[in-house]
Amino acid sequence: MQPLEQELQRCLQEADRYRLLAEQSTDMISRHTPTPEWTFIDVNPAIERMLGYRADEIIGTSGYDLFHPDDADNLKKRADSVRYRRGMYTNVYRFQHRDGHYIWLETTSRTIRDELGHPVEIICVSRDVTERELAQQATRRLARVVEASSDMILFCNHRTLQLTYMNETAYRTFGAERENLAVFYLNQLFPQDVLHTLVEPALQHAALYGTWYGSIPLYPAGNPGRIAEIREIIAHRNRAENMQVEYYSIIARDITLKRKAEEKAKRQQLEMAHMSRLLSVGEMATELAHEINQPLATIINYCNGTFRRLEEGQITELTQVTRSMELISAQARRASEIIKRMRRFVRRTEFQRVSFPVNETCIEVTRFLNQEALDNSIRFDFDLDPDSPILEADRLQIEQVLLNLVRNAIEAYSDSDISPKPVTIRTRVEGKRITVSVIDQGPGIDPAQLDNLFEPFITSKENGLGMGLSISHTIIESHCGRLWVESDGQSGTRFHFQLPLKGQA
Repeated sequence: MQPLEQELQRCLQEADRYRLLAEQSTDMISRHTPTPEWTFIDVNPAIERMLGYRADEIIGTSGYDLFHPDDADNLKKRADSVRYRRGMYTNVYRFQHRDGHYIWLETTSRTIRDELGHPVEIICVSRDVTERELAQQATRRLARVVEASSDMILFCNHRTLQLTYMNETAYRTFGAERENLAVFYLNQLFPQDVLHTLVEPALQHAALYGTWYGSIPLYPAGNPGRIAEIREIIAHRNRAENMQVEYYSIIARDITLKRKAEEKAKRQQLEMAHMSRLLSVGEMATELAHEINQPLATIINYCNGTFRRLEEGQITELTQVTRSMELISAQARRASEIIKRMRRFVRRTEFQRVSFPVNETCIEVTRFLNQEALDNSIRFDFDLDPDSPILEADRLQIEQVLLNLVRNAIEAYSDSDISPKPVTIRTRVEGKRITVSVIDQGPGIDPAQLDNLFEPFITSKENGLGMGLSISHTIIESHCGRLWVESDGQSGTRFHFQLPLKGQA
């Protein structure tokens, strides 16, 4: 065989091997005209699996017509999806399947030219990257959601505790800028006691169970006045290797506005409670004046009697004057206690959580209403828990609730002729809570009024504002308790409020 024939034979064998490789390839290998139509000249069998066409169906067809309209001119526009390297273009685009839907292809192409540099054809190698593109799209959508989230979202290295990613909200809350690169570490954001007692146990819990939920306060040093809290920690594991924790996602929230709103609401509640106490004292003005007048009148009588006896010479020994002074002093102290009690009740105060015996408070409130009870033939009956339970709350506000309920019980007898008229105050410990009840035997409350009894400005009193029960309801709820009423509209009314005992809130 001549050398020329041998070379020809070798070339034919090599061409057969290349064709065999092309036909067996899972990638789609195609040849196209170098014209705008990008017409198929030849294609391997992989096209049927990838695009649904047989090779003989697609040859002679314009490839350009099968591009998605938004991707047809990627190469001309040098879109972001196009890369160029060493004479080859790589383009990611959508191409129409035989069934009509579009799939994502990644195509690497090279233009074949003749000796004069004129394009002869274009060789393309394409693969289906639909799953990859959809996953990347989902990731990009998720990234946009994370960036737009009003929550702070942080990624934290599980070993170094370095924050490897922070969204825009986190940068803003920390008072930092992305342009000025700053390295944040989790252990730099918290005081040592908070880090050891709250943050580290939360991370350990997330590492063991996958997630942690709770509340850890965070005060950004670079943005004084802001308040945030960590609410959730998620541990992400390396599932491809050893299932060890790879990093943490930390979700936090800027609660500055919420705290300010809470403080404002608390101030408004205190003001409303103070106003309610002033109104209560105003409504009791006649009874209070009468109660103060009694010791004052007694003092005057003792003084006048002592003077008269001195003038008549009836007092001959110092001990007789001493006894009069003791009686006068006792009445003065009584008047002073009444005034002190009233001043303490009406003063404006901040919320103060203290420990106090609830039984003693119940008795103290009835002393404040002593004259009103006498004027209305009211008899106070006490059924108090023998264990003398201790509450931890704002004592003044609890006294205010009791005062409102007891006065309501007194007023329930306004049209009743029975005498005496019993008002029972009961305390009972039930588990970790205490229930205080104020019970009267008046005509009761119409069942139709029970549903809106605690709403503001709802009242059956001729001159009432309808704020007493509403404020009492708010006070009890702010103490993690509840206030409710029971009445059948015939046989009396029972108001109850329940609060956590000391140490159980």
